[in-house]
Amino acid sequence: MIEIRRGRRQDAPYIIDFQIRMAKEAEDLTLDRPTVEKGVQAVFDDPHKGAYWIAELDGEVASCLLTVPEWSDWRNGTVLWIHSVYVIPSARRRGIFRTMYKNLKTTVEQSADLRGLRLYVERKNERAQKTYSAMGMDGNHYKMFEWMREGW
Repeated sequence: MIEIRRGRRQDAPYIIDFQIRMAKEAEDLTLDRPTVEKGVQAVFDDPHKGAYWIAELDGEVASCLLTVPEWSDWRNGTVLWIHSVYVIPSARRRGIFRTMYKNLKTTVEQSADLRGLRLYVERKNERAQKTYSAMGMDGNHYKMFEWMREGW
């Protein structure tokens, strides 16, 4: 059985581990654990930064994602960006992300302030792109550009 809940401070070790594993798996990046630890704690210290969501499968933590708010003046409301999605390998293809996504979509639909959901995906991660498309997400509207300071 899949249960979705808000992340709690005591979930930080799972979240940190999942983020390190996801970066290695999806982009072959080795993240600095102390930096990730501080980054995860920052979300719990300041809820304006975002919120973690946890999926438990049969009572065990199996997945997490982070939602980050973005104000949209065009829509006079907040769009939630979905970040840092990770599902443990043994729990994949069991509907966990689909359940998490439906939970978030319902949250948006029932909110007076929330307008939608967005995410970005590593260009070569075709499996994730197929999953997002199957849920009705559209990857054709925007192309994302970024600049990151060296080392980050």
